[in-house]
Amino acid sequence: MAALIIAGEAIFLLPFIVMRVFKPIIRDVFRISDFEIGEAQALYGITALLSYFFGGFIADKWEAKKLLSISLILTSLGGIAMASIPSITIFKIVYALWGVSTIFLFWAALIKATRQWGTQNNQGLSFGLLDGGRGLFAACIALTGAAILSYFFPEEAASITYENKKNTLQYILITITSIVLSLGIFVWLALPNKDKETRSVKTNFSFKQAFVLLRKPKIIFHSLLILSAYSGYKLTGVFGIYAKDVWGFSIENATYFAVLIQFTRPITVVLIGWIADQFLPSKVILPCFVCMAIASFSIGMGDFENSYFALSFCIFILMALATYSMRGLYFALLEEIKTPLQLTGTLVGIISVIGFTPDIFMSLFTGHILGENPGVSEYKQLFSLFTLFPIIGLIATLLFRKKTLEWK
Repeated sequence: MAALIIAGEAIFLLPFIVMRVFKPIIRDVFRISDFEIGEAQALYGITALLSYFFGGFIADKWEAKKLLSISLILTSLGGIAMASIPSITIFKIVYALWGVSTIFLFWAALIKATRQWGTQNNQGLSFGLLDGGRGLFAACIALTGAAILSYFFPEEAASITYENKKNTLQYILITITSIVLSLGIFVWLALPNKDKETRSVKTNFSFKQAFVLLRKPKIIFHSLLILSAYSGYKLTGVFGIYAKDVWGFSIENATYFAVLIQFTRPITVVLIGWIADQFLPSKVILPCFVCMAIASFSIGMGDFENSYFALSFCIFILMALATYSMRGLYFALLEEIKTPLQLTGTLVGIISVIGFTPDIFMSLFTGHILGENPGVSEYKQLFSLFTLFPIIGLIATLLFRKKTLEWK
């Protein structure tokens, strides 16, 4: 399980965590706008979307250790390219390739291996431990990167040059790339071979069966609630730049705020996973969407950026807690719909086709609204419009529960 936890987050350090935590310095070093970053991440989403679908079939046939290890090594190659501070065109191409390397051989295999590790009655805790461990690992890596930033930046903010920023970002990227590459080798050595029971199961899968599953109401609602929750997770990527653009934080302090948000994840998902096993994951997801909607609406409608800083700070923490709570429950729902273990990879791939489409549109959505020099009004508009997502998620969860209960 430790190997799954570490691999499960290491694979996303370069395409996601680096951008989520170090976006202010990335914008300055690459001289790239939020919209151009959105275009790069949209390319990731497009290639990832295809990879989710086809990767699910592979996870039901191949050993997890091979799939996870190869994915980590391939992803680290993109980190080497990024550390050279390439052109924006290469920047976008690397993101497109990451969409394949992080998903095609990896995602469904990770979810299936986690479900195998848990039992029927503790899927919430199993996935909570997975995402909580991933969150702790990501937060520690982010803190390490922030420490590198603090070490290389001059004490006087006014004396920070472009070269200071470039060299610092390169050290961060090289450090994280080395970690990802090393973990690819570690996972190969640490994970056991496929057990005999799983090896003996033959999956005669057809595209016709896949599309039949995709049309089932409970599968559609499951996908929609993941889409809504994952949109919230993608939005946490702007928390750091909000601190810089609205609260007036320095790049260093904005980075540490983003790191703080990362540290809310591990404790939250493990606790919520344990609570979900006492009730049902779908029941616990309902209040999470309510809290996310209230927090988003408050930021969008409020006018307390300067006068009530403590209140707005707490609202961001609430939104992060609600978002991360659902991270550990996405796939614990598979047990509620009684998915056969041998088809877990396939079904995860199908659900992910819809559920993770925010990889395509959320960065474009935020980049389009924020523009090149976002201020208070742009952020208010962003969070106001985003409130629609938790509302959709709340409705989808209610319908999922209704269909699941009818099916039982």
